[in-house]
Amino acid sequence: MSLADFRNEYDKFDLPEHLLSADPKELFSQWVDEAIRLHAPEPTAMSLSTVAPDGQPSSRVVLLKGVEEQGILFYTNYDSQKGQDLAHNPKACLLFFWPTLQRQIRVQGTVQKTSTAVSADYFHSRPLASRISALASPQSQPTTRAALEEHCDQIEAQYGEHPPHPENWGGYYLTPTHIEFWQGRTNRLHDRFLYTRHESQWQIQRLAP
Repeated sequence: MSLADFRNEYDKFDLPEHLLSADPKELFSQWVDEAIRLHAPEPTAMSLSTVAPDGQPSSRVVLLKGVEEQGILFYTNYDSQKGQDLAHNPKACLLFFWPTLQRQIRVQGTVQKTSTAVSADYFHSRPLASRISALASPQSQPTTRAALEEHCDQIEAQYGEHPPHPENWGGYYLTPTHIEFWQGRTNRLHDRFLYTRHESQWQIQRLAP
């Protein structure tokens, strides 16, 4: 079958104006909760897009770890490509897509690092194997499987069940300036609403699909 002929109808839900909240965080949290409750695959996965110093954009999937007053929270290696991109340009975009719910959320904003204490608290809450791999991995750098496994073994032998929080690993808050909610509808007449931050207020616009 030709890819140009592939079609999928969007007919599960709608998003009428009267269901919109004044604060997009309420609708955001509702959609994330529904994705979890309705067993959407990887409900907390989100695509993070950054821009390198040469202007090249790149995207990768990270996991949502909190929705707080400071913003949307995720964790990573600060020396990774995304960490280097964000150090140069703190503007970023997040995209959530739940195909089984025919929904997506696009979030634009500026990132800032969490405090070391917040990063360390979360690091120490992770499974031991995840803590060891965070220490062992020179994220985004060339390596081999054998080198990674050897480094993990060395760290486990050195620290046992108490590996230290690495200084180059931690959290970011993305503080939104724009949040767009997209709900698939029949005949490609999708519901799209854009929240734009103006000082302490959010303005809402319906966008054409």
